Amino acid sequence: MTTLVFGHKSPDTDSTGSPLIWDWFLNHTGIPAKAVLLGNPNTEAAFVAKRWGFDLPQIIGDVEAGQKCVIVDTNNPAELPAGINAADVVAIIDHHKLVGGLETKAPINITIRPLACTATIMHQMMGDHAAHMPEGIKGLMLSCILSDTLAFRSPTTTPVDKELAEQLAADLGLDLNGYADEMFTAKSDVSAFSDEELLRMDSKEYAVAGTKFRISVLETTSPRVLLDRKDSLMAAMPGVAAADGVDQVVLFIVDILNEEATLLVPNDLTKVLAEKSFGATVDGDIVVLPGIMSRKLQIIPALTL
Repeated sequence: MTTLVFGHKSPDTDSTGSPLIWDWFLNHTGIPAKAVLLGNPNTEAAFVAKRWGFDLPQIIGDVEAGQKCVIVDTNNPAELPAGINAADVVAIIDHHKLVGGLETKAPINITIRPLACTATIMHQMMGDHAAHMPEGIKGLMLSCILSDTLAFRSPTTTPVDKELAEQLAADLGLDLNGYADEMFTAKSDVSAFSDEELLRMDSKEYAVAGTKFRISVLETTSPRVLLDRKDSLMAAMPGVAAADGVDQVVLFIVDILNEEATLLVPNDLTKVLAEKSFGATVDGDIVVLPGIMSRKLQIIPALTL
């Protein structure tokens, strides 16, 4: 049986590139595998796939009972297909905190390491096989690292991620900063997306004191483009929250170049969340949070009501 490899439901570059990387590795080592996606990838991920000569993987809605699969870049059942616990999960490769709730049919290989990027972990796991990576796989791996570290600006960056990215860029003959700029330009082009799509594009569900939130993050080098849409984005939040079964959508617009986040504040609940979580003073419908770049390290752990 072919093993499916996939990440979470809101595919960013790591959740698009890492399944393709592990697809290559498993097939390289004699295990039939196929990368798939659980949703439409963002513009940066689409750019990266095309840049390195890959078609975007097929999008699937669920997995069949007994289907062998490898989960990457998440271990959260809320971010996975509804039928995941009936599937045959054979491995998890991730860099997020352990959530719990997944059931497996037998003992499996679980690799969760405190690195900035799933692709970095995969490189470590490949061992000597990494020397056989073709140019396209190296390009995907470099792209995943640059995306997840925001070109080393994010506090999630580790020396291991940075060293590997620099090595891959040298192997590929790329100017690392120039290529990162190309990626971030692609990520910042959101003109084709509706407000609802933007609110779901890079988001995770998280409960705070019994209140369910969809925590959305949009990383961009052009924050003004998104801030010009703040009224319509806030107007779309109640509908997205109702459709997705959460109490509130919270949107952070991360300015990659200025290394700060702007939080949209549509109501008193979000105002309280901002003030208690970040010590912010909220006077209007936005609040700027200097130095806030990472949902994983700086946003999620801080949230309180």
